[in-house]
Amino acid sequence: MPRIVSQVLAVALGGAIGSALRFLVGGWVHRALPGTAFPVGTFAVNLIGCLAIGLLAGLADLRQVLTPGARLFLLVGLLGGFTTFSSFAYETFALARDAETARALANAVFQVSFGFGAAWAGYAAARFL
Repeated sequence: MPRIVSQVLAVALGGAIGSALRFLVGGWVHRALPGTAFPVGTFAVNLIGCLAIGLLAGLADLRQVLTPGARLFLLVGLLGGFTTFSSFAYETFALARDAETARALANAVFQVSFGFGAAWAGYAAARFL
């Protein structure tokens, strides 16, 4: 099998799994916190995804524990399918469109600042593994 085909299949398989996990985890969080006007499911998935990508990238960079194929599967495929910045963008837009400006701004600030913080924490944690 040509190399590009196996790479595409690794990303596609990881993406399918990540998307299914995003659906399950986001839905679970949303059901666990009913009546919340804030998109908590997407927020939780983004934090988990940012922490995981920071941790795995840190392990790959600092400990060389991931093969190129594993990196494609996990970072590009699985976590690319799991993290939901497209959903984040649409939900923030929808809040703003619905004149929920404060919630839209809070969503953008929290998602970005906590996401970067979680990625940093995951990467820093990789030093101790």
